[in-house]
Amino acid sequence: MTIKVSIDASGGDKGIPVTVSAGIQSLGCFSDLHVIFVGNEESINTELQKNILNKNIQSRISIVHASETISMHESPSLALRNKKDSSMRVAINLVKDGKADACVSAGNTGALMAISRFVLKTISGISRPAIMGRIPTTNGHTHMLDLGANIDSKPDTLVEFAILGSTAVKYTENISSPTIGLLNIGEEEIKGNENIKQTAELLKQSKLNYVGYIEGDDIFKGKVDLVVCNGFEGNIALKASEGVAKMMSHYLKKAFTKNIFTKVGAIIVSPILKDFKTSLDPGLYNGASLLGLKGVVIKSHGGADTFSFLQAIKEAYIEAQVIITEKISESVSEQLEFQKLINNNE
Repeated sequence: MTIKVSIDASGGDKGIPVTVSAGIQSLGCFSDLHVIFVGNEESINTELQKNILNKNIQSRISIVHASETISMHESPSLALRNKKDSSMRVAINLVKDGKADACVSAGNTGALMAISRFVLKTISGISRPAIMGRIPTTNGHTHMLDLGANIDSKPDTLVEFAILGSTAVKYTENISSPTIGLLNIGEEEIKGNENIKQTAELLKQSKLNYVGYIEGDDIFKGKVDLVVCNGFEGNIALKASEGVAKMMSHYLKKAFTKNIFTKVGAIIVSPILKDFKTSLDPGLYNGASLLGLKGVVIKSHGGADTFSFLQAIKEAYIEAQVIITEKISESVSEQLEFQKLINNNE
């Protein structure tokens, strides 16, 4: 079975040089992967010619021309209405038409969500898509959603997010029953606003492996496999964690370049410092999933380099391989049936 991933080659801050390079590298990671670069055909071909590609790699590359590009600051509504031949729109259309199994874009997040939702629609039983990403922890990584797609979600919607995230983690990470924590200002039952308390009650009644409230610092301890929260809080937590990682790297670099003695010390511990930097590198965890759509769409950081964008392509490949959209649809149906039984027995 061949997995086809459409790549919004023109999207993001760095565009074609990064997306094409990452796409080529991804073909070396997966022998059954086919990439479709979407964007200015001439520019894509120019970039491809800079690389020496064997016949096997060349046969797994396609180009679909798109005459427009959506800027990073463009209004999502205007992009949706006016740029129907943008690289982003065409890449998503390929998923809708069954010509691609997943789409990856480093472009405008708001436009990507708006276009994806308009073109692909949401899975039956899901009111809103959510953005889920991976966050480094002391024991590996955890998953978190929503990371910014919805800033004011009601309890029913937060439960939907839990279903989406739990299913995605189950099949992409091979965890039979992912643990779920609800982000709150404390672990005690009395903590939190009414919205959070109502969500907790609904999660307790579900078939999901809900373990209770977790606080902000618990995210990085890896206490649960999935953290569920409103998009407003989730986005702040994500950006704060990335900021802390950069700050720590800054102070480490400053400390080890202070004088000749610290520079010598830096050389001695350089393997340790390299591992430290790698473990906290946001690029390693690049590739957020737009869950709840009738198709796989992965959002990359806008400023992603080749390594980071490659991680997003890998995420798209994995989700397409496990047919995550179908798995989520099945999970939503099961949960709805379970809820009906509870309601009938009350």
